Amino acid sequence: MASVGDYLRELRDRRGISLEEISRITRVASSYLEALESDRQSALPAPVFTRGFIRAYCQALGESPDEALARYDGREGGVPAPPRPAAPPSTPATTTESEARSRSAVLVSFVLLVILGMALFAVALMTQPAREERVERRTPDPAPSETAASAPASRPTPEPASSTPPGPAATPGPATSGTTSAPATAGVAVTAEASRAAAPPPWLPNVQAATGGVASPYRLVARVSEPTWIRVRTEDGSSTEETVPAGQIREWVSNRPFVLTLGNAGGVSLELNGRTLPPLGPSGAVISRIVLPPQ
Repeated sequence: MASVGDYLRELRDRRGISLEEISRITRVASSYLEALESDRQSALPAPVFTRGFIRAYCQALGESPDEALARYDGREGGVPAPPRPAAPPSTPATTTESEARSRSAVLVSFVLLVILGMALFAVALMTQPAREERVERRTPDPAPSETAASAPASRPTPEPASSTPPGPAATPGPATSGTTSAPATAGVAVTAEASRAAAPPPWLPNVQAATGGVASPYRLVARVSEPTWIRVRTEDGSSTEETVPAGQIREWVSNRPFVLTLGNAGGVSLELNGRTLPPLGPSGAVISRIVLPPQ
């Protein structure tokens, strides 16, 4: 059997193609092609490259490379063609399918969990008002003693005032002594409550007579002859308080009656809409929560 070199040269001569033309087509150096046709194995590269040259050579001539490769592999001392790799086992495909099924199962489980969670949340929202209603119905009524104890604290203090002073009152200092606080105001309020329950304050009839027929808006004027602590609450609920020195005048205007507290009833004279009011008490007397004009 002719060698691979003779076989290739015969094919080329039969086609009438030069070696340079095959080199141009295959982009294989002419020196390698000449060594291939001359069977000079020492001038050729490794068998794997030589087999590539043979395949390209035959393709350039339009021939199948199988015959030439068989002659090359069957040459004396030649290296047999490397065995074709066995077909890959089907395990990867099976594994891929298993992984796909596993991922699908995980996805379906996740979707089911989300749907279940949303359903539980909706049920909780629908049942929550019913639970709250049951809790409200089961809540026991407050004990009578607790209700009685909390009633005085929540009941607003009545507006009418009393002139009954709470024990000995502190005498205000001179005008230059600065601010004087209203002592024992809380005690005065408690004593005044008890006094109001017994009888009206002695000054009330005179004040009612002096302010009869007075219409709003009300203008209250305080002329201070002795240092006096004064607190006035107007219609908007705001309160102003200060210790007014002797010789000072204070004025307030409101569409509703005033609520007045004096720390020294004898040290101030009051006018309501230009009408002078009678004295509300002696010097040093504390009068709490006077409503002017009286209601």
